[in-house]
Amino acid sequence: MSTERSDDIHYLWWLMLVCVTGGLIYLLSPILTPFLLAAVIAYICNPMVTFLAGKKLSRTVGAVLVMFLLLGVFAALILIMVPLFEEEARRVLAKMPVYLDMFKNHVVPWLETRFNISLQPDMNVLKQAVSEHWKSAGGVAAKVLPSLTSGGMAIVEFVVNLLLVPVVLFYMLRDWDMLLKLADEMIPRYWHHQVSLLARETDRILAEFLRGQLSVIVLMSICYITGLWLVGLEFALPIGLVAGILVFVPYLGMIVGLTLATFAALMQFQGWSGIIPVWIVFGAGQLLEGMLITPWLVGDRIGLHPVMVIFALLAFGQLFGFFGILLALPVSAVLLVWLRHLHERYLGSNLYNS
Repeated sequence: MSTERSDDIHYLWWLMLVCVTGGLIYLLSPILTPFLLAAVIAYICNPMVTFLAGKKLSRTVGAVLVMFLLLGVFAALILIMVPLFEEEARRVLAKMPVYLDMFKNHVVPWLETRFNISLQPDMNVLKQAVSEHWKSAGGVAAKVLPSLTSGGMAIVEFVVNLLLVPVVLFYMLRDWDMLLKLADEMIPRYWHHQVSLLARETDRILAEFLRGQLSVIVLMSICYITGLWLVGLEFALPIGLVAGILVFVPYLGMIVGLTLATFAALMQFQGWSGIIPVWIVFGAGQLLEGMLITPWLVGDRIGLHPVMVIFALLAFGQLFGFFGILLALPVSAVLLVWLRHLHERYLGSNLYNS
């Protein structure tokens, strides 16, 4: 009987620990974002630092080299992508008069006929509206300025978090082994075996998740870009990249990419003959992702249901902002492992069987 009471007390301690941790995360959410993001990046890059340390380099030097490598990759992506999007934007602006003429000559008459409305602007009405409301411009400005101030503070906070990430990342990469040892020493010996098993399973699941999702994003980007290029869409590269990058959210990449591609095809081909092949590309891409690529590279080992993915993105975005969206899926994969473990322990406990 004493053993059963001891087990129940340990489970209650686990419950208290989870509640306290959740409360601290909620209270400290405004400042946790750069630390969580740096921890995820450090987790991904730590094997490279460990490899360099095995080549007789100190972890400090290895951390600096890895961070320079990350900086080089990031700079290369910017140098490649920025001119690309500038060129695509220039092409859109160059064709804007054609698009406006088509809208005026085809879309506006169709809307007027279909809904029995007039879309021609009445200048007298506009002048009257301006003359009646110009005196309230000062009041509008007074209302807008506070929002601009709050928006400016949000931008400052974003920049500060962005600058804090590399600082935290350096210390985490340099002291990763020491941090793991310190965390190991803080675990009570009674829980040490269970926590060690949980940590190893978490490490395995998280590694599979990150590698699998990255591979899916790369392959789907290539598929969408290639498919849109083969059907002759002018903006195949940027639309394919957007659709491929957003593929980590169920159906979001397909929906956003299909919407952008349909609009681009409508402007370019001006007929269903050019739009239908675009739809075929995204339909084939969705089937390829759902039936082959994702089951092959990620599989069902993680078990994140699409509804849980959407909830995690919204919840982490609410708590941690833009960076929270980036952190939502890997952190959710870790939490799912812990919840499975707690559920199994609960089913075998006296609290459930009593």
